[in-house]
Amino acid sequence: MGYQEINAKTVDGWVKAGWQWGRPIDHATFAQAQRGQWDLLLTPTRPMPHDWLFADMHGKKVLGLAAGGGQQMPLMAALGADVTVLDYSQAQLASERQVAEREGYAITILRADMSQPMPFADGAFDLIMQPVANCYIEKVLPLWRECFRILKPGGRLVAGLDNGMSYAVDEQEEKIVQRLPYNPLKDSKLMASLDLAEDGVQFSHTLDEQLRGQLQAGFQFRDMYEDYNGSGRLDLLRIPTFWATCAEKPAVH
Repeated sequence: MGYQEINAKTVDGWVKAGWQWGRPIDHATFAQAQRGQWDLLLTPTRPMPHDWLFADMHGKKVLGLAAGGGQQMPLMAALGADVTVLDYSQAQLASERQVAEREGYAITILRADMSQPMPFADGAFDLIMQPVANCYIEKVLPLWRECFRILKPGGRLVAGLDNGMSYAVDEQEEKIVQRLPYNPLKDSKLMASLDLAEDGVQFSHTLDEQLRGQLQAGFQFRDMYEDYNGSGRLDLLRIPTFWATCAEKPAVH
C-alpha cells in the first residue's frame, strides 16, 4: 500500500473520531455566508482575508484541493461559485456530499490523489483553494505546476502551508528532537516508529518548496501571512507554525 492510501485511511479514522477539520459547517453558517457574512480558515486560527477572493464569486469555477470536510467549499457555494472538490479521503468527501444535499447546491466530487496529475483540462478553474494538506505528500513542486496548468490566466491559488516547525519538536513541544526535513520515506527508523493508523505518513516542507516552489511554477504572490497552532507550547510562545499564501497566474497580455 502506498503512503497516499495510508494517509487516506488515516484521515478517515480522524474524521470518525471527530477531527475538527472533518466537521462540516452547519446551516446557520451557510446562511450567513449567503448574506456575505463569513470567515474561512486555511490554517488553524487566522481567517483568510476576504480580498483573497474575487470581488464577485458568482459563476467562478473553484477547486477545493484536498479540501474535503464540508467547510471551505460550502462557503464558496454560498457565495455563488461553481464548486468542485478533490480529496483522497472517502469520509471527507462524504461530508461534502452531505452539506451539498442539505443546502441544495451542486458540487462535483472527485476522489483522486493530488500527488498525481489531476484530471482537469488546462485553464479549468478561476480559483484553487487548498487548506493545509501538503504535509501529506512528499513532493510539492509537481503539485504547484499542476495548479498553474489548470488555472485560467488571472486565476488564483490560495493555500495553507505547514512551515515544518511542529515536526521538529517532541509531543510536549519543549525540545527539538527531530531533524528536518521530516520524511519517513527516507528515514527507516522514523518510519518504524510511526503508528500509521494514528499518524499516517506526513512530511515537512521547506520555504524553498512551499513558497519558492510557487514562483518556480510561474505564480506571482499577491499576499501571505503566518499563523499558529491554536494550542500547545509553540502557540503559547507565539512561534508561527503555518503560512498562508495568495498567488496569481499572470494574465495573458
